[in-house]
Amino acid sequence: MKILIIGSGGREHAIGLKLLKSRHPVSLFFAPGNPGAEQIGQIVPIAETDFDGLIAFAKSEEIDMTLVGPEGPLVDGIVDTFQSQGLTIIGPSRLAAQIEGSKQWAKWLMKKYQVPTASYEVFKDYSTALAYLNSLSEYPTVIKADGLAAGKGVTVAQDFNQAHDAIKECFLDQRFGDAGASVVIESFLKGEEASIFAFCDGKTILPMVPAQDHKAIYDGDKGPNTGGMGAYSPAPIASDSVQKKVMERVFLPMLHAFQSEGIIYQGILYAGVMIDSLGDPYVVEFNCRFGDPETQVVLPRLETDLVDIFLAISTQTLDSISLEWNSDSVVAVVLASGGYPLDFQKGFPIIGINPASHPANVSIVHAGTTLAAGQVVTNGGRVLSVVARAPKLEDAIADAYSSVDLIEYTGMYFRCDIAHKALR
Repeated sequence: MKILIIGSGGREHAIGLKLLKSRHPVSLFFAPGNPGAEQIGQIVPIAETDFDGLIAFAKSEEIDMTLVGPEGPLVDGIVDTFQSQGLTIIGPSRLAAQIEGSKQWAKWLMKKYQVPTASYEVFKDYSTALAYLNSLSEYPTVIKADGLAAGKGVTVAQDFNQAHDAIKECFLDQRFGDAGASVVIESFLKGEEASIFAFCDGKTILPMVPAQDHKAIYDGDKGPNTGGMGAYSPAPIASDSVQKKVMERVFLPMLHAFQSEGIIYQGILYAGVMIDSLGDPYVVEFNCRFGDPETQVVLPRLETDLVDIFLAISTQTLDSISLEWNSDSVVAVVLASGGYPLDFQKGFPIIGINPASHPANVSIVHAGTTLAAGQVVTNGGRVLSVVARAPKLEDAIADAYSSVDLIEYTGMYFRCDIAHKALR
């Protein structure tokens, strides 16, 4: 089976690593991919935004199935475009992908179908948003750019000044371009956040095991948000009872919402949920794809054949699939460029990433890397994920950080406390 994976990050590399374990013989193609993906498949030098080029390749190579990793192409309608050409592709349509592409649309849908989430207001200009902030008597509050902002468009403002800076970035500085043309201001949800993905074929929705991401740049969850500095699974905060509530209060109502709105949602639905002191979940955000770096810790625990799952999604027969999971702990530590998530430099040679140099239970997942004169060099804010799997969480943490110590590049930065909250 020929499978095309669209994207160039760690999530796409991790999906490819899992697909190689399928009972189906697979040939993997990555567009545009990265040096890690090149170790397990063929690199296709076509940008993820070049829909015509991707379709031409899929037809000429007789690709059996295309998988879309990042949110951008999904929000821009790549699924609709592929399907109009009779090509099999896994992911939600342009309309369905609004669940991530427009935070105000997602909030409207949740409110209409009574999915628990924070109260909110939407603003389309600076002066109106500023007047609203002046009326607030309680902080923190949450400021969100409405559109896609690579995980950096959310500010948890502890006071008026931080909130003002956030709306100024969107409306006056235009840091996020069109994505910040509208702003959602939400009430602050108290609790602990977890990530729960689900496979969905439009008729059936099957949740995956929970994970917990570390979004803040510094240890102790301090500093600005990033795309994610590490993750682990299982996440003790998402107990069996919490997972049951997420299914009953979030995933099933969202499936009903899509169906009632005439939307066939096929692909991955990602719920970021805040779990309060009573164990009740509230949706912080939805995404229309696998999360990164959570994918790196969820998929290694999946025992069911991932190819079979994707085939069932494409044929709307997901009700025939039973998801099975192993009980191991998986930890991913993200290695970032110095200065990320703000300004950072690229092009530094990376040493110590040969898979043979690391234990069999550790994977080096490439994210922001590229080749220069035959050498793997840094090419993004988040460069690598070091992923370790072990029966005990303590061992997975220790193994991940032992492998981190073998890797070097100029400016390398990582958090030292990934998964420690699970130990507590």
